[in-house]
Amino acid sequence: MKFELEPIGVVHTDRRYRYEAPRQGVFTGSPAEIELLPDRGFELALRELAGVERIWVIFGFHLNQHWHPLVTPPVAPPGRRIGVFATRSPHRPNRLGLSAVELLEVTGLTLKLGACDLLDGTPVFDLKPYVPAADAFPDSRVGWLEEAVAERYQVEFTPEFRERAELIRTASRLDLENFARVQLAFNPLDRSRKRLTPPSEPGGCWRIGCRTWQLAFTVAAELRRIRVSAVFSRYTAEELAPGAPDPYADKELHRLFRRRFG
Repeated sequence: MKFELEPIGVVHTDRRYRYEAPRQGVFTGSPAEIELLPDRGFELALRELAGVERIWVIFGFHLNQHWHPLVTPPVAPPGRRIGVFATRSPHRPNRLGLSAVELLEVTGLTLKLGACDLLDGTPVFDLKPYVPAADAFPDSRVGWLEEAVAERYQVEFTPEFRERAELIRTASRLDLENFARVQLAFNPLDRSRKRLTPPSEPGGCWRIGCRTWQLAFTVAAELRRIRVSAVFSRYTAEELAPGAPDPYADKELHRLFRRRFG
């Protein structure tokens, strides 16, 4: 038996890339909107939804093409591979996702959401109300995840980094602070999963790549703390020369960044 799913709407948000998706939207997510399709009778289907504080959003992992029976979640005990059905990994047989999100407002066919883990362009297949009495089980065990949570690192940022990251975010919508929180909170030195460059001397800064940028950070392993101190352009002076090829259409931003911060 096969089912065919047709989207009822699409997500609009500043986050567009897989590496920008937070591990759990309720903790580090960002606002988003769901725009339902017109001429489908959804205006009636939305009746009374404005009185619902949280909703379940059933959506598709549109940026993934394959599934894996065993996965290594970013939040996992070191060296463990977990069955995909025991995780929230996007690499699923049918690429379906489920998120409980705060519903802030319903205007026409547009739903404004609070912090969530949805990416721009995500197809939405259904909406359901979150009912605390039926859907909340705070004392439930989560098995392997309980072991992993103890491995979380606290990610901190210097004012200098935040000033530079804000320029980049404003100009390009690339949120490097969110990228750092997502990539460095768990297993920050896992070179098999991250674009890492080790320090050139003991106690120095590691670097992690994000598109055409690099972030510098130090690790206090005994305190389980990450300090992100700087962001750098990955382009050389020759690559930023006038007339140089610009395959990612971002070199003008890099030139502005260097003029302002050196």
